[in-house]
Amino acid sequence: MKKRILILTAGFGEGHNSAARGVREGLARVAASEVEIELRDLFPEAYGIFNDIVRRTYLGIINRWPGSWGYVYRWLDAITNFDERFERFSRLKQRFTHLIERFQPHVIVSTFPPYPYLLDQILETNPKGLHRCKSVVVITDSITVNAVWYRCDADYFLPPNEQSAAVVRAGGVTPEKIKTFGFPVNPKFADFTQDRPFPSSNNSGRRVLYMIHAATRGAPELVRRLASLGIDLTVTIGRADRLRPAIEEAAGDSNTMILGWTDELPRMLHESHLLIGKAGGATVQETIAAGCPMIINHVVSGQEEGNARLIVETNSGVITHSPSEVIAQVQRAFADDAKQWRGWAENIRRLSRPRASLDIAEFLISL
Repeated sequence: MKKRILILTAGFGEGHNSAARGVREGLARVAASEVEIELRDLFPEAYGIFNDIVRRTYLGIINRWPGSWGYVYRWLDAITNFDERFERFSRLKQRFTHLIERFQPHVIVSTFPPYPYLLDQILETNPKGLHRCKSVVVITDSITVNAVWYRCDADYFLPPNEQSAAVVRAGGVTPEKIKTFGFPVNPKFADFTQDRPFPSSNNSGRRVLYMIHAATRGAPELVRRLASLGIDLTVTIGRADRLRPAIEEAAGDSNTMILGWTDELPRMLHESHLLIGKAGGATVQETIAAGCPMIINHVVSGQEEGNARLIVETNSGVITHSPSEVIAQVQRAFADDAKQWRGWAENIRRLSRPRASLDIAEFLISL
């Protein structure tokens, strides 16, 4: 009989979805014939257009006023009665119950915090006596791990690194329940194992990837300044097609490649010497998996603070606050025979766990 594994996510930040996809793709690669997998986001199913409004509002706040979200984040961290609060999610719980009844999972993997609380409530009160399945929480925060992640009664907690595991242990979770495999990035990251060439002595051989995030203000100006350095520059705009004309104008006739949405990020990060981007959970963990030093140019207060701290405290990159600072750090990284870059690259390589999704898949199969 195939093992049935249910993976649950939510569209409030790309880190949750990225982790969920990574777990699914790791399972598909490790044990495709042994498992039956479902990946679901139950929030739009339960709340429809209202969920979309809330999600868009949340994303608008963190992109336009990133510092303000820290107040909400710290308020959530101080809550001790999450069970009571999540009891109000009756429509979500109803959807969740029907899914469990139909799919009968052996393991439920949650990459978004409310699900484990709702699972406990369902298993305690459901009159049909649903069988007890294993509950596994994949934590997508680093260092500043919100308490909502670990105050539930899950069987296992999978933090992305040892720094975050220490926070979970300090929060009262027994060490036996904590497994640190790394963040479940796309298993394609594990396919790129050869060393990254050192930057060449001329700018044209220094490869920089700039990932433009949803907070696009100032992006054209930064592209213009980066292009003026004469580096080998790649700019990704995702699905923000409206931004392309401004970016193309800023790049001018420089050696700059401009891309929309792409699934080639594992290869691109492996081939790049530097990543410039926001401190999102997925972005930071993917650059770590690729061993590519990072210049952070946007931090959302709260959950992204820990991601940024992870890069800075391990001396794997730096935080900047303006286009001028980004340019100064790019120049510093490659100066003096790339001395700064070599230090960053060596440090981030120590953090790298590109096989995390595969290791997590093997663990889930073993339960």
